[in-house]
Amino acid sequence: MSISTPGGPERRPTVVTTGKKPAAGRPASGAKAGSGKPAGTPRAGGKGPRKPITPVKVSQGRAWGPIALFVAVGLLAVGIVGYGAWASFQGAKGWEKQASDIDGIVNIRKSDPESLKYESHKSGPLTYKYSPPVGGVHNATWQRCLGDVYDAPIASENAVHSLEHGAVWITYRPDLPKADVDKLASLVRGKDFMLMSPYEGLDKAVSLQAWGYQLKVDSASDPRVKEFATTLAQNASMEAGVPCSSGSYTTGTGTTPRDMPAESGS
Repeated sequence: MSISTPGGPERRPTVVTTGKKPAAGRPASGAKAGSGKPAGTPRAGGKGPRKPITPVKVSQGRAWGPIALFVAVGLLAVGIVGYGAWASFQGAKGWEKQASDIDGIVNIRKSDPESLKYESHKSGPLTYKYSPPVGGVHNATWQRCLGDVYDAPIASENAVHSLEHGAVWITYRPDLPKADVDKLASLVRGKDFMLMSPYEGLDKAVSLQAWGYQLKVDSASDPRVKEFATTLAQNASMEAGVPCSSGSYTTGTGTTPRDMPAESGS
């Protein structure tokens, strides 16, 4: 059969067959392997051919958050145990051994014990070998040392008696910056067996005294200041069990010793 067209009759194309069947496992022309459908067969609903789904890869990386937390907790535990062991070791050494380990401390009990001897209390001004003094003869009235911060010089004769009772006396140059004075005061204020006052003629910014011990430093921020205070306060007492709050004491300032019993508790 032919169809008439302006260009002449159009003939149907002749389909030539070879008479051979497709090889096993090979799709026929126009079909996808294993699909059972010819290539390009539309999906239901008129949609195009189904596209293959690309597999999604799931990351198998390490969970660093829990690992970091575990390490931090472990380090903290080690630190706590280590500090406890160190503190126990320090306590087992005894305060005298701890004091000897403070860099720069002068142990006058060992180097010059004669300067610390006295037979009885004495009134009036006294002369001392060390400045500020660290022990020896002193007035019968002591300077109150219940965490007292004096803003003016005090009598050494009264302060030395406080040292005999186990006090640590922190002295500083009168021109020390206020911020440094406040730093020292925070270490003293409200703590028993502690007192502080300015002191004329110091060769260092700060000087700390306990009975028979002295430490001089260039800065109020020096960590040895606190180390000295916490190690020697009360421990260096020559009259154990007699606190600064008992007996005849004074809170007056000025370098003239105050030895009047009437001032007791003032």
